[in-house]
Amino acid sequence: MNDLLITNLSEVATPVGSEPLTGADQAKVRRLSGVEVLCRKGEIAGVGSREEIEREAGSLEAAQRLDAKGGTLVPGFVDPHTHLPWAGSREEEFAQRLAGKTYMEIAAEGGGILSTVRATREASEIDLIAGVLDRLDLMLAYGTTTAEAKSGYGLTLDDELKQLDAIRRASEEHPVDLVPTLLAAHETPPEYRHDKERYLDIVCQEIIPATSEAGLARFCDVFCEKGVFSAEESHRVLTAGAQYGLAPRLHADEFVDSGGAELAAELNALSADHLTAVSPAGVEAMAAAGVTAVLLPGTSFFLMKHKYAPAHRLLEAGVPIALATDCNPGSSFTESVPMVFVLAVYELGLSIEEALTAATLNAACCLGLGRSIGSIEVGKHADLVVLAAPNLLHLAYHYGINPVSAVIKRGKVVHQAKSS
Repeated sequence: MNDLLITNLSEVATPVGSEPLTGADQAKVRRLSGVEVLCRKGEIAGVGSREEIEREAGSLEAAQRLDAKGGTLVPGFVDPHTHLPWAGSREEEFAQRLAGKTYMEIAAEGGGILSTVRATREASEIDLIAGVLDRLDLMLAYGTTTAEAKSGYGLTLDDELKQLDAIRRASEEHPVDLVPTLLAAHETPPEYRHDKERYLDIVCQEIIPATSEAGLARFCDVFCEKGVFSAEESHRVLTAGAQYGLAPRLHADEFVDSGGAELAAELNALSADHLTAVSPAGVEAMAAAGVTAVLLPGTSFFLMKHKYAPAHRLLEAGVPIALATDCNPGSSFTESVPMVFVLAVYELGLSIEEALTAATLNAACCLGLGRSIGSIEVGKHADLVVLAAPNLLHLAYHYGINPVSAVIKRGKVVHQAKSS
């Protein structure tokens, strides 16, 4: 692999470190001007002036050049909460919400998650892979270089494994790295609507062991929410997952306070996600346990809830914050981290620096990847994004456009905007 030297940068902006940043530290972003970045053997090998890099790395005559054209370099975006493998579409439900129906009303009538379950069960694995690859193309174009991806639209042993295998195979074919999560406890399937306990038995005794044996997931997730799975039921699922080597993370307190944040703290989960209705006690418990809050402002926006997670309360308590798209067909149909970034600034009230840390280093850390990605530092993977912007502030200042001009994955240019 040839060296890659990124030149003509107006700014390099990055959080620093390999651990999640909290409180005031989440706003500490290193902003450098007059520097270039060298990528060698897939890693960042130098950040500094041409003379400084050559002094450390030797001659750069043979290095491939990427002219950033006065742009800004940031770490590759890490999207730690997506539901990528699905079939079907739910635009009719979107129209129903525009007409006044709520998400929960639609779900109670057999729509929502179960609508996508029906379509996903009918789809072949090849169809699911094609869908994931299409979404990954969009994600890459918007600067995502690593993402978590969940199952949860199969709700049978075979269909959950089909989704997870589609995640694995798509990741092998695409520059974006996918981190797989088993979400068999996403909803109770219709065939067990009146026997949830039996379905939980299947999840804990059949689906989790088979997933672990096949090596198809790193995490186990559950939708801990009133009307879906209680904190007690979620505890059972996540404990079973942990027994089979699947680290816990969970959907928590999206619509009402369901005790999900406290459960995440009790189980030392890597993250609790959503948290729109998190309680003060849940915030404090997460802070004490070091659980990352993965906030999904795109979901509140898409569902027109006009209520967002209490980002400042979480920050002030010392909870690390990450951002994610929640990319799915029903409650947040977007592949764009820059869109979520804008919502985080405008609606959650994060500073631009806090939002950058949330979309890069903190997101990487809650996937257990903070030592290898999430910041622009020598020795980390060269996963980088060139923004067509003179400085970091434009990432929220100039909204409604795709700011990405080029994406580098492991030191290789894997995407360039047509105008670049």
